[in-house]
Amino acid sequence: MEELLTLKDLLVQGDIQAALLIVEELEEMSRNDIIKTIRSYAVILLLHLIKQQAENRTTRSWEVSIRNSIREIQRENKRRKAGGYYLTQEELRETLEEAYLNAIDEASLEVEEGRYEVQELEKLINAEEILNSALSLILPEESSYNS
Repeated sequence: MEELLTLKDLLVQGDIQAALLIVEELEEMSRNDIIKTIRSYAVILLLHLIKQQAENRTTRSWEVSIRNSIREIQRENKRRKAGGYYLTQEELRETLEEAYLNAIDEASLEVEEGRYEVQELEKLINAEEILNSALSLILPEESSYNS
């Protein structure tokens, strides 16, 4: 809120350069919040994809969590008024890679009731395949995603 008041004061004073710096800062803060939210849902998505691969099975609960996570990531990443997306396909991939570390930690507590340490679990799964699967689930059908 303080930034908005400062922005208003700068605009009233006619200091456009300083006002633009505040706008850029606000944009970056907003983008960071979006990335943080996407990363949180990505952890849940990846957790269940890891469990599916490690246990070679699925449950209705996991399927629902996967679908919900995909929808939330897609919703959060979509620019409503301007159209397009906040994160490019490459940035989404980077976010998934960052989320993977938390997901594998959590999965080590859940796969076969916590039987495996992280390092052991990583040997049972194909991380690249899981990340690619997650990305393909998130991306919309059309190919105009890099907007």
